[in-house]
Amino acid sequence: MHRMLRRLDGWLFALALLLGVAALGYLATRYDYAADWTSGGRASLAPESRAVLDTLKGPVEIVSYANPQGDLRQTIAGFIRRYQRAKADLTLRFVDPQQDPAAMREQGITVDGALILHYQGREQRLDELDERSLTNALERLARGGDRIVAFVTGDGERRADGKANADLGTFMTQLEGRGMRAVPLNFAQVTSVPEHTDLVVLAGPSLALQPAAAKALEDYVANGGNLLWLTEPSNDDLGLGALAKALGVQVLPGVLVDGGGAALGLKDPRVIALGDYPAQAITRGFNLTTVFPQVSALAKASNAGWNVQPFLRSSPQSWTEFKPIDNTQASTIQYDAQAGELKGPLDFGFALSRLSPSPDKAEQRVVMVGDGDFLSNSFLGNGGNRALGERIFDWLLGDDALVNLPPRGAPDRVLQLTQGQLNAVTMGFLLALPLVLLLAGGFVAWRRRRA
Repeated sequence: MHRMLRRLDGWLFALALLLGVAALGYLATRYDYAADWTSGGRASLAPESRAVLDTLKGPVEIVSYANPQGDLRQTIAGFIRRYQRAKADLTLRFVDPQQDPAAMREQGITVDGALILHYQGREQRLDELDERSLTNALERLARGGDRIVAFVTGDGERRADGKANADLGTFMTQLEGRGMRAVPLNFAQVTSVPEHTDLVVLAGPSLALQPAAAKALEDYVANGGNLLWLTEPSNDDLGLGALAKALGVQVLPGVLVDGGGAALGLKDPRVIALGDYPAQAITRGFNLTTVFPQVSALAKASNAGWNVQPFLRSSPQSWTEFKPIDNTQASTIQYDAQAGELKGPLDFGFALSRLSPSPDKAEQRVVMVGDGDFLSNSFLGNGGNRALGERIFDWLLGDDALVNLPPRGAPDRVLQLTQGQLNAVTMGFLLALPLVLLLAGGFVAWRRRRA
């Protein structure tokens, strides 16, 4: 009897084990769970992608024109599933491109696996299957279409498509992937800012603007246009004095220098590094270090009907230096109050807003920064320069939901070791580990010999 009960217990345990395995298999077919244990969650959606999905209110449909043969559909479905975990109303539908070749040609589908994203009557096409491309397409859907950004040209400004060190080509190429389209604006060819321009950028002209060009910019701002003005240290207003007066902002003379930069490893005192920012919508939650070479300080000159908020401010160790500086004199410059130099902290970035004079918009926005180098091809990769530039453009374009997106970029994958740490790792692998294995082997051999 006792033996029979033991056998019964064994059969019951085996039955319970089989039922448990079957239940797990059933649940696995009904529910999907994934865990990402990589550093910074590199194998799952980036915080930026999840934040973009949060801005999409309503269902999103993705149609994939993938051939049913092969593993492509399975690959696409597995990739899109990461987005579906973050947004439950994002759906994926497959279409066989071989069923209707004429329709495929009409839609311009030439790549097997091409995606078309649909959201609130808008659509975006995607031929690449990677997170950055898909997230950028979703962001363009959130914007509601491409935004036209006009760059003033013809007076020595930084070029939006230029590859020179001082130009902004690298930055604008990245913004184009996010739904912004840069176009030139030369007032020698047009007399006013074209309609349907979402933003005008005046990026550091080196020559004085013609009176007609300056008047066109003043009229554009007076009529409610959004403006980004990147100015540079100069003793001349370059014909823009009336525009600065209309904004109620003054460009202070001299170049901003920071005596505390040496502690950060900066040899040139004209390079301003920031890690802390005044509270403003552009810099809310922003804690990356940014680098600004050759900065001119700004000051609020009059009310002019604008709400003026600083968002870039130098340290208390900074001042406006009036004397020319070269690398040989960098360590000898001193603050001279008698010469009229101003002591920091000093503002060099203003965000201006007011009720728009245009009936088509609720609010008008202007950003003025006393430096354009921070977005140039040479300095864009320094710290958070690119992330700050993206925030500035998003705020100016009224895309407030996109301003506070987490900064792009993968976590640091470089392992930095001091020479002492490197020596310890080397000795560990060359001496310590073989010695431990030798001792373990000797101990095992000794135990066997005793047995």
